[in-house]
Amino acid sequence: MYRTILAPVDGSPTSMLALAEAVKLAKLCGARLRLLHVIDPITRISGFERPEIYMREIRPALIASGEEVLAQARAAAAEAGVEAEVDLQENRGQRTWEIILERTHACEADLIVLGTHGRRGFDRVLMGSDAEQVARHARVPVLLVRQPHEGLP
Repeated sequence: MYRTILAPVDGSPTSMLALAEAVKLAKLCGARLRLLHVIDPITRISGFERPEIYMREIRPALIASGEEVLAQARAAAAEAGVEAEVDLQENRGQRTWEIILERTHACEADLIVLGTHGRRGFDRVLMGSDAEQVARHARVPVLLVRQPHEGLP
């Protein structure tokens, strides 16, 4: 069925739910599992940092944080009996969803499993949705996993 599954992770509860689904599918299909974390400095800086401070302090902290997210995700997969490869990418001006699609192609993934916050209306317009863009533009199937909402089945 699936040979390579790409699971982008950011450490959020929603991405960990998606990881659990990816692990189940990888185990069921005997597929390779590829974990991806994208470092996005734009979400972590104000724009007032001096370049040398960014390079000496902020960027190394972002990389260390990304490596930790990947290590935790890899450990969760291993606990379920699935070996996972990791891929840490740094956003250098692209949109996160574009990087996800690039890495999908690079690792020859035939399924993408990712979490979505399920934002609607004004929140979605304001925040945008990487998951939505991945689903719209991917050339492979995409499984979107949402956090359960209270009061909904």
